[in-house]
Amino acid sequence: MRFHIIIAAYFWCGFVDSRKIRGISSSYKRFYRERKSFMCIDGSKIIPFEQVNDDYCDCEDGSDEPGTSACPRGRFYCTNLGFRPHYIPSSRVNDGICDCCDASDEYNSHAHCQNTCWNLGQRERAYVEGQMRTLDEGLQLKQQLIEEGVLLWREKQAQLRELQQVAEDLQIKLEDHRRKKHEADRLKEQTLKALQAGDSGVRRQNSTVTSIFKLLDSNKDGSITVDEVQAKVSLVHDEERVLSEDEAVALLGGGHQMDLTKFQHTLWDILIKGDSVKIKDTQGAPGSIVGEDPHLKAVDRAAEWEATNLKKAEEAYETVNMEISDLRKKLAIDYGTDWEFLFLNSQCYKLKVYEYTYTLCPFNQVTQKSTAGTEVSLGRWGMWAGTPKNQYSQMVYENGEPCWQGGSRSTTVTLTCGTETALRSVKEPSKCQYIMDFQTPVACQPVLKQRGIHSEL
Repeated sequence: MRFHIIIAAYFWCGFVDSRKIRGISSSYKRFYRERKSFMCIDGSKIIPFEQVNDDYCDCEDGSDEPGTSACPRGRFYCTNLGFRPHYIPSSRVNDGICDCCDASDEYNSHAHCQNTCWNLGQRERAYVEGQMRTLDEGLQLKQQLIEEGVLLWREKQAQLRELQQVAEDLQIKLEDHRRKKHEADRLKEQTLKALQAGDSGVRRQNSTVTSIFKLLDSNKDGSITVDEVQAKVSLVHDEERVLSEDEAVALLGGGHQMDLTKFQHTLWDILIKGDSVKIKDTQGAPGSIVGEDPHLKAVDRAAEWEATNLKKAEEAYETVNMEISDLRKKLAIDYGTDWEFLFLNSQCYKLKVYEYTYTLCPFNQVTQKSTAGTEVSLGRWGMWAGTPKNQYSQMVYENGEPCWQGGSRSTTVTLTCGTETALRSVKEPSKCQYIMDFQTPVACQPVLKQRGIHSEL
């Protein structure tokens, strides 16, 4: 009888010793050293050690059953030598499905699991090595782009200073052109008033008399007739009405025609007074005083010339100020701590997804264009929205075109490390809310060398 008890005790000790390490990581082995009692890891209960892994849940935290599925809150540790170790819910232990790549979770089930950890580890090691090579190359390219960004930033600053100097010079020229135009307009106005008042001196008067006589003498026969007066002269207070024959004869001194000498002492005096009749179209139309008087034509051309020069100076000044404003807006954007993102400004990247072509223009806008040619704004540049550790990992573009469900379209762009700068993917997880994956070397971040995949055998 005692012999059988000894055998049973030996068998039981061996059974406990083989089970107690199943489903436990090396960091937890200190809790499972074989002794007379076992304390639940949460400290809630002490049980006999032989109740560990006996397929009955005694501890609320499931710590007494790391290698069985008895406890609903339990966890089973997959050692997975050659690959990544990880935990699975204890409910998956011996459920007939292979969850651990080393097949340790199905030690007592009908499932025939193969140990695939080495193959998985090999593939992951190759992937990680590729990622590290990409990171190394990306960081080298990033350094080049940082150096280019610094130079480009300095160029933009120098360009701004040059434009500001040009604007100052143009402002001086603009004031000079305004002064010249004002003088030309004043001279034109004085000349016109003097002409209309007949107050320009004998030589000027003689010249004006002759030019007005020629203006009225339409057929150039050396005399003015009733028909010519009716065609070229009108009442001051009733310009639309044509003079009657009697009125025309009266203006001609009672006759039906007059020469230059008689004109100078009769009709000319009446026109100079300007209180009853005047020459038609006296504001610069063909055949008017402005059009016929040589002096007035000269000052009119001078005024037009100064007006043209002033307009050109104003346009140049406005253009330069617009360039200054645009450049200041660009320089106000956050391009990273080392201006590494500056090269993206004024660049656009496209990606076709089914019937749509998406265009990302960093620091400007995002658009979507259908095959039918309709283009929709998915947002304009808003801000950086990355994590506190890396604020430059995400861009937000907002206030796009209105969405039919309300609100406006917006796009979140996630920047990932790569050796090329390209738009990689576009998705619309919810209506009018878009997400993009944008790959670029400047998104690469230096990291500590990663621990290799577990390769112990």
